[in-house]
Amino acid sequence: MRERIITGVVAGGVFLLAIVKGGLIFEGLVGLLVVIAISELFKMADIQIMSIEGVLSVFAGLSLALPLNKYLPQLGVNSQLMLFTFFVFCLMAGMVFSNGKYTYENIGFPFLTAFYIGIGFQNLINARTNGLFTIFLALFIVWATDIGAYFVGRQFGKHKLIPSVSPNKTIEGSLGGIASAVVVSLIMFVGFSKYAPSIPLWQMVILTIIFSMVAQLGDLVESSIKRQYGVKDSGKILPGHGGILDRFDSMLFVFPIMHLFGLF
Repeated sequence: MRERIITGVVAGGVFLLAIVKGGLIFEGLVGLLVVIAISELFKMADIQIMSIEGVLSVFAGLSLALPLNKYLPQLGVNSQLMLFTFFVFCLMAGMVFSNGKYTYENIGFPFLTAFYIGIGFQNLINARTNGLFTIFLALFIVWATDIGAYFVGRQFGKHKLIPSVSPNKTIEGSLGGIASAVVVSLIMFVGFSKYAPSIPLWQMVILTIIFSMVAQLGDLVESSIKRQYGVKDSGKILPGHGGILDRFDSMLFVFPIMHLFGLF
């Protein structure tokens, strides 16, 4: 627990400082997180990250996540999608030169990995560009969901949520996480109304419930991936916490859905 707390304070402090600073510092940190997260998925699948598909997947993920049009305007407004497409085409070209050893199905893992990681972190950056309130709202919803689910689940949890994927999660814990997220979002919405989106309070409550459920889904998806590959944690870079994916799995789902609902 001591190791977990120390890691949380140090890593969380660095992440929050980068968020507040924004700009190139934040984008550079996000780029590093993209590389590590993709590397963790490749390691789980027992594929070398320094392979051709590993390198192309990293480039594809970075091209989707980072705001390249801001620094390379000559690439056009769709530079992120077009570069991502280019690297995917390079993956597909591997079928031509592999003498049948690299198939269409083999492309699925690096492509989906790059998209999953890239689109999640892309929307993390977009949320920060929209303003500090938006990104902190998402983070606090995710964190409140985790904390509420943990404590309510430990105290009152009796009915398993999806034991085949995550045997420790309960329905009571899930509901506790949603309730905690709603309380936190209401505090932010009322306390910082000047910065909050111009939507009715009841609508914010409904959206928070959706985002909290999506956060839990993101966590369950990563649990399913780890179960498929027979690993406990996605990595060991954060002592006491696991890997980058273990910390960002919920956020990778929440930020795109927040964008879908028009919060940024």
